[in-house]
Amino acid sequence: MSSDATPGAPEAGQDRMAGTAPETGSAKTDPILKADGIRRSFGGLTAVDVEHLEVQRSTITALIGPNGAGKSTLFNLLTGFDRADAGEWSFQGRRIDRMAGHKVARQGMVRTFQLTKALTRLTVLENMLLAAPGQRGERFLGAFGRWLWTGQEAANRERAMELLARFKLDAKKDDIAGSLSGGQRKLLEMARSLMVEPSMVMLDEPMAGVNPALVQSLLEHITALRDEGTTVLFVEHDMDVIMGISDWIVVMAQGRVIAEGRPADIRSNEHVIDAYLGAHHDEPGQGAQQKEEGP
Repeated sequence: MSSDATPGAPEAGQDRMAGTAPETGSAKTDPILKADGIRRSFGGLTAVDVEHLEVQRSTITALIGPNGAGKSTLFNLLTGFDRADAGEWSFQGRRIDRMAGHKVARQGMVRTFQLTKALTRLTVLENMLLAAPGQRGERFLGAFGRWLWTGQEAANRERAMELLARFKLDAKKDDIAGSLSGGQRKLLEMARSLMVEPSMVMLDEPMAGVNPALVQSLLEHITALRDEGTTVLFVEHDMDVIMGISDWIVVMAQGRVIAEGRPADIRSNEHVIDAYLGAHHDEPGQGAQQKEEGP
């Protein structure tokens, strides 16, 4: 997929990054997420060692790096699906580093997974309705007073159908989620995450395993979220996608943030080139010349 096929980041997103220095740990003008000293080790392996990271509000920030760089582990830590050995982070000014995943979601920071988590034996609509927050009928006493929650349930159903229509899944509302294609499950998971009306959406490899015919649709949905004011942080490996829609890019390698900047900054960054191609990579002919010259 070429970068010409991806929707470019609109001027508003770029303007939000104006004046931000393209350097690791750079301060943002309006950060929605701030993290300090995050560390996570597994045995003797340090998976994440991030000194300082800020995510600008209402932008699309890509988190990239080679396999094993610590991207998904950092996602798990920030969203409460894993516990850090050290560090603290805040979302919209409130510390969330000791919160469980469901409580983080209630704060307005939701995530999707590389392997979709659709409940395959429930219908598409039922998957959506389960994500609605604060359902009165879930409480023990509330279950005995139907009149307490019927109005809320109707409102949840209406919102679910609106989101399914937005993601072109409304015609499949009664289908079992397990019958959807991989790309449709990605769309369902993204739509379901919006049931809580989040301020920030974190997408873990949203394009992985998606039919190319649906990639453009997913990209349009991601940029639409940003245009509506939602902050997007996503992990992705497709560099055309990353360069095409990102306002800001954070690069990880060996658990650390090694570079930050706009797509143009990252494309020519030597630390990034080293991380992807291997440190001390030679210029064409340089290695041969050194061998001829000898020690």
